[in-house]
Amino acid sequence: MMENNSILNYKHEESVGTIWSVDTGTAIAHIEKDEELSKLQVNQLIAILSPHPGRHIIGMISKIFRKATHEKESFDEDLIENEGFIDNQIRIVFVGEFIDKDGERNNIFRRNVSAVPTIDADCFKIEGSKLSELMKTISTDIANVKTPLLIGKYSMDENSIAYLDGDKLFQRHAAIVGSTGSGKSYCVAKIVEQMADLPHSNAIVFDIHGEYSTDSFSKEGISHYKIATPSDLDIKDKLNRNILMLPYWLLTYEEMQALMLDRSDQNAPNQAMVLSREILKGKDEYTKNTDYADSITLDSPVPYDLKEVLKELQRLDEEKVPGAKSNTEKAGPYNGKLTRFNQRLQNKLDDKRMGFMFHITEDELSLSWLKTFCQCIMGEREEKKSNRIKVIDFSEVPSDVLPLVIGLVVRIIFTIQQWCDKNSRHPIALLCDEAHLYVQNNETHDSVAEIGLKSFERVAKEGRKYGVGLVIISQRPSEVNRTVLSQCNNFISLRLTNVEDQNVIKRLLPDNLGNIADNLSILDIGEAIVVGDSILLPSRIKLDKPTIIPSSQTIAFWKIWSNNKSNQDLNLAVSNMIKQSRQIN
Repeated sequence: MMENNSILNYKHEESVGTIWSVDTGTAIAHIEKDEELSKLQVNQLIAILSPHPGRHIIGMISKIFRKATHEKESFDEDLIENEGFIDNQIRIVFVGEFIDKDGERNNIFRRNVSAVPTIDADCFKIEGSKLSELMKTISTDIANVKTPLLIGKYSMDENSIAYLDGDKLFQRHAAIVGSTGSGKSYCVAKIVEQMADLPHSNAIVFDIHGEYSTDSFSKEGISHYKIATPSDLDIKDKLNRNILMLPYWLLTYEEMQALMLDRSDQNAPNQAMVLSREILKGKDEYTKNTDYADSITLDSPVPYDLKEVLKELQRLDEEKVPGAKSNTEKAGPYNGKLTRFNQRLQNKLDDKRMGFMFHITEDELSLSWLKTFCQCIMGEREEKKSNRIKVIDFSEVPSDVLPLVIGLVVRIIFTIQQWCDKNSRHPIALLCDEAHLYVQNNETHDSVAEIGLKSFERVAKEGRKYGVGLVIISQRPSEVNRTVLSQCNNFISLRLTNVEDQNVIKRLLPDNLGNIADNLSILDIGEAIVVGDSILLPSRIKLDKPTIIPSSQTIAFWKIWSNNKSNQDLNLAVSNMIKQSRQIN
C-alpha cells in the first residue's frame, strides 16, 4: 500500500460535521457536537472531502449559527414541546481545492473548485501543523519564483510567510487602501524596497506630500526627483540635478484648452481656433529643416515659443483692417475677441507657481530634451545606477492643476510604451499615492481634472497590453474614480473606519468573499486583508515592517505638548511660504 504523503490526511473520526446543503460557491454544514461548534471561528479554514479521490475542497467559514427546528416525526414529542431540537450549522464559502498529487508534484493548492462536495461529505478543521503546512504550500507555489515578493505573515498562522505573485500584482493592477494611521505607507515601502533590489525594476512613485522624498526612504536602486519650484527655475542643467520641468509644449491641444480656455466665454470658439493655428505654426518653425518636418501635428510633443504665440494673439486682438472707404479702418476679424484669453495666457506665463511649465529655458526648448526627460523617468541612466525606482515629489505643485500635471506624466509614459518595439518593451509600474486627489470621481465637471483622469482610465483599461502597471494608494477609496478602481484585480486593504469606504471595497470583492471585508474596521495597525490574482488564498496578513521608512508617522500631540520647549521655526515657515519653496535649516 502506498504511503499517503498528503498534508491533509484526515481520518473519518476527525470530522467535525457533514455537508447538509450545497450551492455553486457555498455550502451549509451540520456540526454534531456543541463543543466542536464553540471551537470554530468565522474566517477559519475548513477542508471538505471532495467527490474526486485524493482531493479536498478548501472553504472558509462565513457564518456560525444555531437553528431551532420542530420536526415531530423524528424526535421525542416531549423534547420538542419543552425545548425543541437545536441544529448547529456553519456556512462555508469555497476558496479553492487541495490536490494530494498531480503527476510528479505533491500537495497542490488551486483557486478553482473542480466539483462541489456531496451531501453528507465530511468536514475537517485545518489547524495546528496542518494549517502551517497548508500555508507553507500556498506560499511555496509563489515563493518558487526567483525573487518572490514577501509581504508579511499570515494572521491565522504566524509561522507561515505570506508571498505575493509580483507579476500578477502589477499586470492586473492593484489598490492599497487604508485609513490614516493604518500602516498604508509601510505597506508601500515594504513593496518598494523589494522592487529596488531587482536589477532591472522600473517604477515611479507619485509622492504627493513628500513622505517618500526623504533620506530615510533611500537605498540603492531608488532615485528622488522633484517638480521644479520657483527657486529652481533659473538653475542650469536641471535634469542632472533631478529637477523636473514639464514644459507647456508637452500638453496636447485638448490639455492646453482645458488649462487656458474659459468655455463660458462667447468668443471661446474663435480663441480655440486661433490658438491651434498659431501653435501649429510655432511647431512647424521649430522642426523646419529637421527629420520631423512635414510630419508634425497639433499634438506632437515638439517645442514652440509660447511668448511668440502670445505676441501674435495680441496683434490679432488689436488688428485694424482697411475699411470700405479709402483711408478708413475697421476692426479686424479677431479684434477684441481674444482680450480675455490673452490675459489668462499672460497670467499663466507670469505665475511662478506654474514656472515648471511656463518659465522654461533654452534647455527645455531643445528637440533633444524630451529624450533626456524620458530617460530620467523611464530609463536606468548609465550615470545614475540607482535610477530604478523613481520617487517624484509633487508636494509643491498647485492643487488646482495637480490632476492635469500628473495625468500629463502618465500620458507621456503610456504613449512612450505604446510606441516602443513590442519585442523590447520594458514594463513600468506607477504607484499613485493619495490617488483620491487626482484620480477622483469627476462630480465637479472640472475640465482640468477631467483631462488628467482620462490618462489614468486609459492605463487602467489598456495598460496591461503595453507593460504599464497601476497601483492605486488611497485612504479614501470612495473618492477614487470607479472606472479605475474597478480595473484593479488585487486589493490590499488595511483598516478602514469609514462606512462608505468599506462599502466600496466590499462591492469590488467577489460575491462569495464579501464576508472577509466585514473585518475592515477591526484590523490592527499594519494588518491587511489581501484578495486578488496575486495571492492564492484570500487572507488576513500581518505586514512586515520595511527597512526604509517614509516620513508618515503620526505626530504625537500630547508628547510634544509635554516637552519643555517648542522647536518649531515659524520664521522659516513664513519665509518658505513667501518663496513657495521648502527650505530646511
